[in-house]
Amino acid sequence: MPVLNDEIPDDDDFDAGRSRGEFSGVTPEDFMRGGEGGNPPGWLDRGDIERARRQLPIAYVEVVPVRVDEMGAVSQAGTLLCVGEDGNIGRTLITGRVLYHETIREALARNISKDLGELALPMLPTSPQPFTVAEFFPTPGVSEFYDPRQHAIALCYVVPVAGDCKPQDETLDVEWVDPRGDMLETFIGQMPNGHGSILRQALSWAGAL
Repeated sequence: MPVLNDEIPDDDDFDAGRSRGEFSGVTPEDFMRGGEGGNPPGWLDRGDIERARRQLPIAYVEVVPVRVDEMGAVSQAGTLLCVGEDGNIGRTLITGRVLYHETIREALARNISKDLGELALPMLPTSPQPFTVAEFFPTPGVSEFYDPRQHAIALCYVVPVAGDCKPQDETLDVEWVDPRGDMLETFIGQMPNGHGSILRQALSWAGAL
């Protein structure tokens, strides 16, 4: 776990052995691009994140990418086509953790770039006010939002993207749907664990339904 430059650890802190000023040279861009090893500063290894997930709610952002017309109205909504843990192909949205010492805007920019590529050209909101907050629980039935790994609190955003979106990492494809077309319900039906509900809420909030 990293120590920020203004933290003064007590002798019995888990991070007491780290030097002060260790991250003095870290900039917001480092969080968006990642470090030399491919991950941003503050990234947790597998053991640390699994331990945190067992003990703490985890802060997330969830993004519905959209295309807008010349009047600013939503013309398409984007979904990520991927293979789930059960081996079935389904759809999801852009999701990712908010890292320690990372602002919401930085988290949005980093996770959009991670899933859509560096040329997506997202138009981030001036004030990062979510349209809803989704609470994911590791126990089925507690809410409509389910995540077997953790208790996650997701701040949900609609973000227009103007650039070229390419599937990254484990994403098979980025597919777009007309909010007023016949395929919307099909797309929503392929989004398990509550993500389809978030898409529907996003389009309603944006006045596209």
